[in-house]
Amino acid sequence: MYIAIAGNIGSGKTSLTELLARRFEATPHFENIDNPYINDFYEDMGRWSFNFQVYFLSCRIRQSMEALRSGGDLFQDRTIHEDAHIFAANLHEMGLMSSRDFSTYMQIYRLSEELIRKPDLLVYLKASVPKLVEQISKRGRTYEQGIDEEYLRRLNDKYDNWIENIYPGEVMVLDVDRCDFMKDPKIIEDVSERVREICGR
Repeated sequence: MYIAIAGNIGSGKTSLTELLARRFEATPHFENIDNPYINDFYEDMGRWSFNFQVYFLSCRIRQSMEALRSGGDLFQDRTIHEDAHIFAANLHEMGLMSSRDFSTYMQIYRLSEELIRKPDLLVYLKASVPKLVEQISKRGRTYEQGIDEEYLRRLNDKYDNWIENIYPGEVMVLDVDRCDFMKDPKIIEDVSERVREICGR
């Protein structure tokens, strides 16, 4: 079983990944926030965007392949597809990643697509920019505190387009502005039921 949790910065992916993995007695696989380029990236996105994105992509490829090779259940915080279609594409469109670097990045991504099967279910945490800003502020990661709201809005637009027009797999959308899964156990039960239906559990 391969369940992926997708969503913008601050949408609650880590929390939901942890809750679902606990519910199904599986090991959660979190996004590696110890990217050695992360501080440099937020200080100078144009200079460090390619390094930053390639590091995340390589970590996600390794994580996915190891988990799927082991035959265990995989509950994953963010996917390689978001890295490519949301974050790298947005940096390229903003002029913060050169066309040459973006082309190289996408070649690596397309190769990884052949190695890693798509999730059985992708849970998309959809959140407004004010909600994202509120949650980013609460968790208090220093390097995130200066994230521009326009940057978050652009990412939201790309997420919506990706979910509606590009991503080919099974999707469940949770409106984070209305669904507080940390406080309402019924939401977790609803997601868990969908997981059981999709995966025949």
